[in-house]
Amino acid sequence: MRKNRVGLIGFPTEHSLSPVMHNAAFEALGMSDWLYDAMSIPPDILRYGVQEPKNHGYIGINVTVPHKEAMMELVRPDEIARAIGAVNTVDFRNNSGTNTDADGIVDDLRANGVPIANKRVLVLGAGGAARAVVYGLARERARVAIVNRTKIRAERLVADLKSAAGIDGIAVMTLDEAADWGMSLIINCTSVGLHPHVDQSPWIHGVPFPAGVTVYDTVYRPANTALMQQCIAHGGRAIGGLGMLARQGALSFEIWTGVAPPVDVMLGAAQAALENTGKV
Repeated sequence: MRKNRVGLIGFPTEHSLSPVMHNAAFEALGMSDWLYDAMSIPPDILRYGVQEPKNHGYIGINVTVPHKEAMMELVRPDEIARAIGAVNTVDFRNNSGTNTDADGIVDDLRANGVPIANKRVLVLGAGGAARAVVYGLARERARVAIVNRTKIRAERLVADLKSAAGIDGIAVMTLDEAADWGMSLIINCTSVGLHPHVDQSPWIHGVPFPAGVTVYDTVYRPANTALMQQCIAHGGRAIGGLGMLARQGALSFEIWTGVAPPVDVMLGAAQAALENTGKV
């Protein structure tokens, strides 16, 4: 049987959970003619490497680090991708690119019953993940502030979103300033705390941790990060980032297939895979 193929490109991709998530959804839906795999493509050959899946009949691909920004030059980015400045989903049928990360975080916050509109949300980090998260939050009318180790990078993020999407009113703060800001939600978009550096937290030692807030950590290896533990110790609620991964993947799945996948199946498959590696 001929397979409808989709996949992931990045460098590296060996530890990606995307294949297990998508293939579990295909199996659950009886879509035995679909297959998702992963390909590692070094950055210096991306322009040529991305032609391989296209030339071999792939319908589309997901794009992960370090290729999301470079892919903007190789496909036709839509409005969302242009606003974020990165592509994470490509449809080869029309050579278009979009970014499902912003909707992925918003969908998972909603699924967890976390209010967004008119709420004060602190975003830690100013990299690619933060760009998507801030864009998604701003569209939902959240009041957003950014804290980043390098202030100029956070200011550049704010300027880029204003220029590309007309988004205004995003604040840039120090962590000391943010501690007294009165936020209800903190979203960690840095890699601090990622396995194997499980004892690290992006919340600087000595800065008072706000009581009773919700923390959403986009890190999902481990499942209970040091930041999440700090949150719980101060009477808050902590949510790991695996749901965002599953939900942004589900949006890509629907773009390629026209079918809404079972997110619970994708999430369960990802959780099982993490447990099997012992990195939860």
